[in-house]
Amino acid sequence: MRLHIDEGLCTGNGRCYALFPELFIDDDSGYGQTTGDGTVAANHKDDAHRAPLCCPEKAITIEDP
Repeated sequence: MRLHIDEGLCTGNGRCYALFPELFIDDDSGYGQTTGDGTVAANHKDDAHRAPLCCPEKAITIEDP
């Protein structure tokens, strides 16, 4: 499972990295980015499923390989 942030939709409100710091970080401009390549560790899968629901812009998606 991997998370993805659509940079065209993200407005930088920061909910992703405030609520799920193990999955997201902020860049120099305050926009969210996935940690690493977006791959989610098994112990964070529940949070990964909640993250898209917390994004007001719906910029976060889950990619299942």
